Amino acid sequence: MEARMKNPATIIPAAMKPIMELMRAAQSQGLPQELMEMIHLRVSQINGCSFCVDTGLKNLRKLGESDERIGLVGAWREAPYYTDAERAALELAEAATRLADRADAVSDEVWNDAADHFDEQQLASILLMTAVTNLFNRLNAPIRQIAGSW
Repeated sequence: MEARMKNPATIIPAAMKPIMELMRAAQSQGLPQELMEMIHLRVSQINGCSFCVDTGLKNLRKLGESDERIGLVGAWREAPYYTDAERAALELAEAATRLADRADAVSDEVWNDAADHFDEQQLASILLMTAVTNLFNRLNAPIRQIAGSW
């Protein structure tokens, strides 16, 4: 398989800087980097972006995450390896990614569960990480960005 083209944000260089600044802003609000990478991985799995899944796996390994936590993030509801706060963040990220799956994109139940674990700044960080990951997925998947090629 070959990529159809270079990443659009590299073709239009002025786009990459603000995207990366947004990513850094999302990651600089005091939440554990492991959680942010799990959000990145889960959102990328949902969207079928192999490049971003590969990146998420590698980043989580570099952070020292266990194979169980990395491998089962797609089944976090049934797996015993995640804290209640991590579950709430993953559920919020999933809902914010699957906007068209229900009339109320993010239910009060999902929102309130996340709000029980995170303050407003942390919620903003989770939502920004989710949004930026969705952006990367939507740039990489259509062009068939090859996993491990960047």
